Amino acid sequence: MEFYYGVDMGGTTIKMGRFDREGTLLEKWEIPTRKEDSGKHIFDDIAEAILTRTAAAGGSVDSIRAVGIDIPGTIWEDGYLELSVNVGLKDVYPTEELSRRLNHVPVACGNDASIAALGEYWKGGGAGHRSMVLITLGTGVGGGIVLDGKVIAGAHGIGGEIGHLPVRFGEQEVCNCGNRGCLEQVSSATGIVRETKRTLVSSDQPSSLREIRNLTAKDVLDAAKAGDALAKSVMDTVTHYLGVAMGIVSNIVDPEVFVIGGGVSAAGQDLIEWIREAYDANMYMTKKRADVQLAQLGNDAGIYGSVRLVLPE
Repeated sequence: MEFYYGVDMGGTTIKMGRFDREGTLLEKWEIPTRKEDSGKHIFDDIAEAILTRTAAAGGSVDSIRAVGIDIPGTIWEDGYLELSVNVGLKDVYPTEELSRRLNHVPVACGNDASIAALGEYWKGGGAGHRSMVLITLGTGVGGGIVLDGKVIAGAHGIGGEIGHLPVRFGEQEVCNCGNRGCLEQVSSATGIVRETKRTLVSSDQPSSLREIRNLTAKDVLDAAKAGDALAKSVMDTVTHYLGVAMGIVSNIVDPEVFVIGGGVSAAGQDLIEWIREAYDANMYMTKKRADVQLAQLGNDAGIYGSVRLVLPE
């Protein structure tokens, strides 16, 4: 009996999956993320959950072959985590902490966005391709690069941070990273709302969005799909800058496919067509362009990517 576990650490919950040697998901569940006391309870909770599920499946600690884990934060090459604001962890070696609690079972870890990219590459929107860039459009804009099955995290763990490519020169507001004009400021869910509010103020164009008090990105996307001209102009701006960023990435990485995930991707194929059009307009080096696809694994991308780190080849 052999079990492999994938762990996706988030600020609210920790998602977990038990897999067999072939990478088949046998069960999945989640536990709360206890961020208090600088997250000191987190690894105890993960280990306890894994041991409990292993026992319930008829196994013992010796049945646990390996555990992969993703964490929102920068993971150094030696496995050191300097800080993860979302979960409260800092100055820790996650692999050592978890392995010690599981009878020294092998543990591997990586940045959450990069590991989600590995999951989509393996079992999701990037399956069947040799190279892929994941772009997640959520509260911010995240990303991950996978080439020939390997996550490209870079020397300092920031490989794939497409959200902080500066694409909008002249932007006066400051991004959370400290720069100005980052892709995240315009193409995230937060950015879509901000861009819409700016447009509503600067234009007297009629729009159904003027009647909505607590505006969301979904409202804007739904209105654009329904033919609202102002909403569509906002999305033209949003996807234009995303297309600029994708063109830049293509000139460096040249992936076979871009996979679009995150909450904004719930807009579906309409969004993909808008993005594909904007990308094509900003890709000049070759007529052969990367494909653009929707992510397929949703909230399971992290557990799939994490376990892929530790499965036998």
